[in-house]
Amino acid sequence: MTATAIAINCSLKSSGDEASSTDAMIDVLARAFAERGVEVSETLRIADYNVKPGVTSDEGEGDDWPDLRAKILAHDILVFGGPIWMGQISSIAKRVLERMDAFLGETDDHGRMPSAGKVAVAAIVGNEDGAHWSTAQLFQALSDTGWTVPANAACYWVGEAMGSTDFKDLSETPPMVSQVAAMTASNAAHLAQLLRESGYPGVAG
Repeated sequence: MTATAIAINCSLKSSGDEASSTDAMIDVLARAFAERGVEVSETLRIADYNVKPGVTSDEGEGDDWPDLRAKILAHDILVFGGPIWMGQISSIAKRVLERMDAFLGETDDHGRMPSAGKVAVAAIVGNEDGAHWSTAQLFQALSDTGWTVPANAACYWVGEAMGSTDFKDLSETPPMVSQVAAMTASNAAHLAQLLRESGYPGVAG
């Protein structure tokens, strides 16, 4: 069975606002995944939901995270998309990571978190410095919460500092971005398939 993928967009904008450069980057990766037989089933715009602050998997009445969590964990690959603000990954991305902290206390009899055997890659955009720092933050937190990060797992674009051109405004995808997206998707799809067939053994309780 082919690996499955889902994306989250941690833009500060809701779907009703202007177009998102993060969506544009996710689309680049989605096309690269499609060429390898993996469909990105949907993109969850986190700003459209009420994801409450906290570090549990359910923060009570009105919290949309439990349903989002279930959707994300139903797939083999997570495309974690987010913009750079003030040189860092967005606050919404950080909230998602904080909610995933609950995985540390939700291990099975072999110490495996709910995300064990699932692969995560990054789709990062911004008009300032911070792509490497943002992915470093993101990948460390994802690794801590049980996700598997493949080689070449970050696809990003950073425009001119203080500039006004966004990724979504480009007339075409820069060749290097397309090249990186192809490698990101190839590595992630390959690794996800291997983990589907033979997951982590965990450790004895």
